[in-house]
Amino acid sequence: MRVPLSWLREYVDLPATETGRDVQAKLVAVGLEVETVEQIGAGLKGPLVVGKVLTIEELEGFKKPIRFCTVDVGTANGTGEPQEIVCGARNFAVGDKVVVVLPGAVLPGDFAIAARKTYGKTSHGMICSTDELGMGDDGTHGIIVLPPEHEVGTDAIELLQLVDEVLDIAVTPDRGYCLSMRGVARETAIAYGLPLRDPALLDVPVPNAYGYPVKVADPIGCSRFTARTVVGLQPEARSPIWMRRRLQKAGMRPISLAVDVTNYVMLELGQPLHAYDRTRIDGPIGVRRAEQGEKLTTLDGTVRVLDAADLVITDNRGPIGLAGVMGGANTEIADASEDAHTTEVVIEAAHFDAISIARTARRHKLASEASKRFERGVDPQAAAAAAQRTVDLLVLLAGGTAEAGVTEVSAPSGPRTITMAADHPDRVAGVAYGRETVVRRLQEVGCDVYGQDELLVTAPSWRPDLNEPNDLAEEVIRLEGYENLPSTLPTPPSGRGLTDRQRLHRRIGRALAGAGYVEALNYPFTGEAVLDQLGLAADDARRRTVKLVNPLSDEEPSLRTTLLPGLLGALRRNDGRGSHDLALFETGLVFRPTGHETKPVRLPVAGRPSDEEIAGLDAALPRQPRRAAVVLAGAREQAGWWGKGRPADWADSVEAARTIAREAGVDLTVRADQHAPWHPGRCAALYVTVNGEETLFGHAGELHPRVIKELHLPERTCAMEVELDVLEQAVDGVLRAPRISTFPVATQDVALVVGQDVPAADVERALREGAGELLESLRLFDVFTGEQIGEGRKSLAYALRFRAADRTLTVDEASAARDTAVALAAERTGAVLRGA
Repeated sequence: MRVPLSWLREYVDLPATETGRDVQAKLVAVGLEVETVEQIGAGLKGPLVVGKVLTIEELEGFKKPIRFCTVDVGTANGTGEPQEIVCGARNFAVGDKVVVVLPGAVLPGDFAIAARKTYGKTSHGMICSTDELGMGDDGTHGIIVLPPEHEVGTDAIELLQLVDEVLDIAVTPDRGYCLSMRGVARETAIAYGLPLRDPALLDVPVPNAYGYPVKVADPIGCSRFTARTVVGLQPEARSPIWMRRRLQKAGMRPISLAVDVTNYVMLELGQPLHAYDRTRIDGPIGVRRAEQGEKLTTLDGTVRVLDAADLVITDNRGPIGLAGVMGGANTEIADASEDAHTTEVVIEAAHFDAISIARTARRHKLASEASKRFERGVDPQAAAAAAQRTVDLLVLLAGGTAEAGVTEVSAPSGPRTITMAADHPDRVAGVAYGRETVVRRLQEVGCDVYGQDELLVTAPSWRPDLNEPNDLAEEVIRLEGYENLPSTLPTPPSGRGLTDRQRLHRRIGRALAGAGYVEALNYPFTGEAVLDQLGLAADDARRRTVKLVNPLSDEEPSLRTTLLPGLLGALRRNDGRGSHDLALFETGLVFRPTGHETKPVRLPVAGRPSDEEIAGLDAALPRQPRRAAVVLAGAREQAGWWGKGRPADWADSVEAARTIAREAGVDLTVRADQHAPWHPGRCAALYVTVNGEETLFGHAGELHPRVIKELHLPERTCAMEVELDVLEQAVDGVLRAPRISTFPVATQDVALVVGQDVPAADVERALREGAGELLESLRLFDVFTGEQIGEGRKSLAYALRFRAADRTLTVDEASAARDTAVALAAERTGAVLRGA
């Protein structure tokens, strides 16, 4: 909702010194989301005046039509002589009143005006269009032609209200009343503690039997329908400048007087209206549900096939409007430029069911200013006032005559009353407001309040969101100021806190962050396209997804089965924005259907579900393991004065998995593997021991070049993904801190030659087992292949560290442990000492 500050001042006597920023701060304090304050006309400097075109000379010999004009600007130019101006527009004639900017002025955008020679003539100023003055679209796309009554030399800045401030308010669904000047003015009055001049307080004639006939067949869909008729409208009447400017500032385009008036009243009171050309209506106006397949051409020229749930406005021929959304083309008010002018109008001010209008607007993908308001709730009591306000404006501005007939069809309804303890807001907020404050704040928002300790509150008709005590408590709290609420941290009961699982997940996140990875949180949605780009086989389990009934995007209609697509997308976006050295991680749930899920039961709402019903819901859910993943690209170590840098490679992704395993106190086994989307020669399968058996934990390595190309990733991008639920099962009791020995370490290096196809993990396992309890750590520090080793062979060099807990090891003890380890490796893998 765009709210011009000059218009807002009509309803609230704001201090003259208050700026848009000041009003923004006040409205934000009472809970309205004021996104921006637009400074209209900022930098505009005169002279900018009304001028009268005296002569027009057509200049020949140019590629486009050019006119040399003389314009009377009175004494604004200091001489009183006609002003000579060159102009290319053609929508004005001799005798027209126009807006003229003179040399020395500055237009929006810091456009300075000076006399200049062009097309062989000297132009002393400019005849202005709406775009050049920053006024917005008025539908003419040409020079502003003013009504003839404006005097030559009048200040156009004031006349056209070119300098103003506009507050742009994001109205939440529960605050629909703020989609009107009336609603925003009410909040402003409360915020400043000032009285409100309510524009809806009008003298409205009582309904009678002489109004235009209306038949409402669905009182639930349409609880109120008011109809008024105005005849004798002058076809040449135009919307006054003040009305057109207010519509433009509010973001609407002026169209014609009758339409502009209905839009103006909608903005003012929040009640959508519709004006029908009475000569185009055949018989009584009706309100009913559409027949399935019925057709209607709406004002936008689209033929719409109606649904049986749509609420429509009809006459004897059928539908003439989509109720609460958009009118029909067959009863459209004729534009002033058309030959057939509208001189008689029937004004509709109705109240429609919010849910019905919302569903119709979404069904036809037809959002309008009217539907936006009906969806959020419109004041049903404002319909008669809005109709009267529209009649008054048409009579005043178009010379029309209001017929005496007043039609009002309404369904019986009573006020909404809520019973609330007087101290309920105190208990909700933890602040002692007191009864007087509670009653005063509720009365400020329009409630009638009775009672002492137990309050009986009648909600105002414009606040359909007030339905229970907590809603009323929220009103008191927001008006008293959210910033005044005390900050109190909750105290957990003794013995409560994070579970072991939660602690493990947090430690893993901190460990990855400490290793230089940045956490990226992605949406848990995916689509078939990205699974194809990852090169997953048709029978890959990651292709079995859970489809969403109402996805946010048609391109991602399923829940993710892997974390990699989201992380790789984040890496690609950051790389495209100039960050080329990247290391990202994410932990989160993936969704893996087993095929054994049952159909969920619909739970009762009268009480707590039974254990069997809850178990039935759990059985309907897919398996949801928690996973961790990392992606890397660019430099892992930066170059500098200390030496060369190092690019990220597959070993870094494996090390990320080791980091995770170390946090859980679990040994990780790494084996070569082939698994999409990794490079078949640079892919590692990661295993941990669960209940004495090696269990697949995840994969790591460099992505396949084809995947990198399909996803537009940096070259040699690496990734790792593991399942934390498996890691949790591998944890053996409480994680113990390592013991720090006071005895020195004994280091032994061995280089073993094995077959090229022998996994280093098998050699390492044999060395660990053979070395026994004295082995403290084992590290592979070199892999060598070459002629010295022999074809089909490789050399693996390991550093073995030995230490005893109770003594200093002798050389013989360390050597014996090493020899035993080598012997077992030779027995199991065929390894031989290099050089032996």
